[in-house]
Amino acid sequence: MSGRQAFHPFLLAQRGTAVARALLLVFGLLGLSFFRLQVLQHDKYRLRSESNRLRPVPLPAPRGLILDRRGRIIAENVPGYSVLVLAANADSLRAMLARLEPLVALDTEQVRRIIQRYRAAPYEPTLVVKDAPFALVAHLEERRSTLPGLVIQTEPKRMYPDSTAVAHIVGYVGEVTEQELATPDYGDRRPGAIVGQEGLEREYEDSLKGSDGVRFVEVDALGRVIRDEGAPALATEPGHVIRTTINLDLQRFVASIFPATRRGAIVAMDPRSGAILALYSNPAYDPNAFVGGIQRASWRAINEDPARPLLNRAIATRYPPASTFKLAIATMALRHGVVSFDSHMPQPCRGGIQIGNRFFRCWKTEGHGSLDLVGAIASSCDVYFYQLGMRLGVPNLLEDGNAMGFRSVSGIDLPGELTSAFPAGPAYYDRLYGRGRWTNAVAVNLAIGQGENAQTLINMVRFYAALANGGHVPTPYLVRERAAPPPVVQLPESTFLGVRQALIAVVERGTARGARLERLRLAGKTGTAQNPHGPDHGWFIGFAPADAPAIVVGGIMEFAEHGTIVARYVARVVEHYLLGPDSARAADTENVPLRIPEDTAPRSEPRDSAAPRSPRAPRPAAPRPITAPAPGKRR
Repeated sequence: MSGRQAFHPFLLAQRGTAVARALLLVFGLLGLSFFRLQVLQHDKYRLRSESNRLRPVPLPAPRGLILDRRGRIIAENVPGYSVLVLAANADSLRAMLARLEPLVALDTEQVRRIIQRYRAAPYEPTLVVKDAPFALVAHLEERRSTLPGLVIQTEPKRMYPDSTAVAHIVGYVGEVTEQELATPDYGDRRPGAIVGQEGLEREYEDSLKGSDGVRFVEVDALGRVIRDEGAPALATEPGHVIRTTINLDLQRFVASIFPATRRGAIVAMDPRSGAILALYSNPAYDPNAFVGGIQRASWRAINEDPARPLLNRAIATRYPPASTFKLAIATMALRHGVVSFDSHMPQPCRGGIQIGNRFFRCWKTEGHGSLDLVGAIASSCDVYFYQLGMRLGVPNLLEDGNAMGFRSVSGIDLPGELTSAFPAGPAYYDRLYGRGRWTNAVAVNLAIGQGENAQTLINMVRFYAALANGGHVPTPYLVRERAAPPPVVQLPESTFLGVRQALIAVVERGTARGARLERLRLAGKTGTAQNPHGPDHGWFIGFAPADAPAIVVGGIMEFAEHGTIVARYVARVVEHYLLGPDSARAADTENVPLRIPEDTAPRSEPRDSAAPRSPRAPRPAAPRPITAPAPGKRR
C-alpha cells in the first residue's frame, strides 16, 4: 500500500472506529473495576482503609475482687498506667526504646522481651512499662511530640491491702509467660497479659480474669499516632467477684502473733464443713511487689533467701507428724478392738523399752509408769505407743492409714499442694529392706509419727477435724469444695467421745497444760518431730469448744524444739475466734515463753521443705521419698 492510500478516508475511519472500540473497552473495564471497588466491595476496602488508619489498643479487664467471708477486700484493683509503643517495624521499635532510655531504664533482657512482644503482635501497641509511676507518665506526656508512636494506657492495677498477711492465700499476678501461652489454658491470652501466678489468683484465673476490651488510635502512613481516640472503645467485662471462707480478722490476728523469726504455718478450719478460716505461712512475701513485674534484684533476694518465703508451709511442706499421729494409732487400735480406753500395756514405761536388739527410748527419761490409753495420750508416752503399734501390726496400720487419707492430698483449692508420704502397704518394706528382712518392729517408728511418714499441716488438720466432728474427714476449701469423696474414720460415737476426753486431758493435765484456757475447754495434741538437720520441729493441733467443736487449729513451727511452744499460739487463735479480740489472752501478746536464738535456721535446709518456685516456673515436682529417722522420743 502506497503512502497516499494509507491516509485514505475510508482507512482512517476504519482505524478510528477500532481505536474508539478499544478505548471504549478499556474505559468499560475501568468502569466495571471502579464499580466493583466502590460499590460491590465498598465495605471490604473501607474496613481495610480503617485498619491501616486505626490501630487497636487492648484494654485489660479489671480482675474480679477477692473478698473474705464477710465481704471485706482481700484483693482489689486501683488505677494504674502502662507505657506502650506503636512501631512500624522492629528497627523503629529499637530506635524508640533508645529515645526512652534517659527516662526508662531497660536492661538487655527487658529489651529482648519487648521485641518478642512486638513480633507476636506487630499491629498492636507493644508494652514497654507495666505499672508505670505517675512521675514517669508526666515526663513522657511532656515529651509526647518528640516520641511518635507513644501510647499511655490507663488500666486497673492489682492491690493487696493486707500484703504479707494474705500472701499464701491469694498468691500474686504476673505477665503471662511464653510457656503458658503455648498451653491450651492460656490460648486466648495476648502477650503481656496479666494472669494469676500463685494462690487463688492462679486457681481461679478463669473466673477472675474478665474479658478485655479495645480502643483505637489513629496513625499516619508511617505509624505515628495522630489522635488518641480514633474510634469508640469496646467495653471491658470485669472478672467475677470471689468470696472466700477466710475470716480476715482472724487471718490478721494469726499474722500478727506468729513469731517473725520462726518458720512455720498455722491453719484454722471449721471442722463441720472444711471451710478455711485462716491460713498463714511464715516467712511470707509482699504480693504487691509482683504487680507490674518484680525487679530482678528483688526476685533474686526472695529466691536466694534461705527461709524460702515463697514456700507455703501449710500445704507444700511435709514434716514427720510426731505425736500428733498417736491419735491416728489410737483410733486404729480402738477400731480393731486391740485396746480400750482403760487398757494398760504389758510393760510399763521406765524411760524406754527393749525390742529385739534395740532399746527404744521414751521422751521422759525417768518414765511414766503404767498408764491406760487416756493417760498415754495425755502424757504422750512413747513406750505405750511402741507396744500399741506392734499389737496393731504393720498391715492393719498401713491399711487404716491409707483409708484415713494419710497418703493423699487434702484437696484444698490452692495450687501446689504436696501429697503426704505414707507407705501403701507391706510391699513397700519388701522393696526397701528385702522380703523377709524386716520385722513388725517397723511399726514402732510409725506408731509415734516418725519413720516413713511425712504429712502436710493441712492434711493433719483435716484428720483432727474428723475427730472433732464424729468421723467425717472434710475436704478443706477456700472458695469451692472440690468434688472428691472424703475418707471416713469409722468409730462408734461413744469412742469419739472418749478420744475427745483424752485430748482434753492433754490440755488440762498433759503435755499442753500451758495452753489451757479459762473460759473454754480446748482439746488437742502436741508433737515434737525429730529433725536430723537441726532442732526438732514443734506441732500442736486442737479444737474447741471440746463438747461442740466450731474451730480446729493446727500449727507447725520449724526448729521450735517442743510442741508445747506451738500449743500456746494455737490456744490464742482459738480464744480470739470464739471469744473475740477482747479475750483475756488477746492483750497478752508477750506472755508466751520462747527459746528463740537469733537465727532459728540450721546450716542445712530441712529435708522436707520444697524449693520455692520462680514466678515463671512450673508447679512443684512430685514429692521425694522419705528416709526414716532414728526412733526414740517425741512428745
